[in-house]
Amino acid sequence: MPLRVTQSGGFDKAQKYLRGLSDGDMFATLDKFGQAGVAALASATPAESGLTGASWYYEIVRRPGYYSIRWRNSHVENGQTIAILLQYGHGTRRGGYVQGRDYIMPAIRPVFDQIDAEMRRVVNG
Repeated sequence: MPLRVTQSGGFDKAQKYLRGLSDGDMFATLDKFGQAGVAALASATPAESGLTGASWYYEIVRRPGYYSIRWRNSHVENGQTIAILLQYGHGTRRGGYVQGRDYIMPAIRPVFDQIDAEMRRVVNG
């Protein structure tokens, strides 16, 4: 029994997508989402002095076959990142405890949803 393979249509969408990746279009998209994440985190960060909210930034990590956005906060006191102390809570010098406040994931989740929707749109055409 002979095997018969047929193909209809073309690979135009796939080729356009791959060209866009090689031209660096994907990195512009990652940059857009990095900035959106910084804005979301900055606006959701509990503010007394405002320094922690203003200290959010992002990095785009590129390795062969791997791309990621890392959101970071540069407000550090006594070796501790203040954004993390606000998120998870911390002990005080006098033996007390300051309860954490979950603000990071609720703030960044809409950005993750946007990334997911954009990637699905690009891949599905």
